[in-house]
Amino acid sequence: NTAYPFAAAYLLVAGTLDARWVIGTLFFLVPYNLAMYGINDVFDYASDLANPRKGGVEGALLSPQRHRTVLVSSIVLSAPFVVALIVLGSPLSWLILAISLFAVVAYSAPPFRFKEVPVLDSITSSIHFVSPAVYGFALAGGTATPGLVAVLTAFFLWGVASHAFGAVQDVVPDREGSISSIATALGAARTVRLALACWAAAGVLMLFTGLPGALAAVLALPYLWAAAPYHSVSDADSGAANRGWRHFLWINYACGFVVTMLLIWYAIGR
Repeated sequence: NTAYPFAAAYLLVAGTLDARWVIGTLFFLVPYNLAMYGINDVFDYASDLANPRKGGVEGALLSPQRHRTVLVSSIVLSAPFVVALIVLGSPLSWLILAISLFAVVAYSAPPFRFKEVPVLDSITSSIHFVSPAVYGFALAGGTATPGLVAVLTAFFLWGVASHAFGAVQDVVPDREGSISSIATALGAARTVRLALACWAAAGVLMLFTGLPGALAAVLALPYLWAAAPYHSVSDADSGAANRGWRHFLWINYACGFVVTMLLIWYAIGR
């Protein structure tokens, strides 16, 4: 979900699988994710230990003995890719890559810990997934168009909504652990409504991208279906939103397939 946005964006602009595509795709496939999730698991260990959802598909529980190894591996594995991408890139691509990497670190690591700053947590989380696509366009020398801006904004809103809705199920354990999030600040119901609004806005934006992109507008519907039942959920019952979150996980697979088909259609028809 990070290598794909980069690979697709770069290929659509450059139209070729060159060294930059290979290096960038491999970077966002392994080192980037190791850093993003590894740093998070290290600095979230104490709170994850108290969260009954952690330790499975919804979040790893990383033993303290592996913390140093994960942090060192994240740096060592990422460094050669970052150097290569700097050499092969442009000043604009350097800036976007720097923002992307800063977001990866600042989300979980002190002194920033953006994940505990309400609203900024959802924004930063969305940047994790949108920035590889933006970077792909920049690295390939793409030009900003209204349609492209609409697509990237829709993607960003999807990311904000996804993070916000995911935070709802943890309102109770987060408050018990004195952990701040967009959901603990706004409350469960208002956070769900914000997520619904962002998903709906993302769908509307896709209508302005022309065919075949406009067809992706309907992909907002399954997300709205998954979250809508919890639009009035109380903070005390916010854990019930986990059922909607589980629906969200498989919806991603189905929508990802449709997006791939639309991208192929676009690539063939342009």
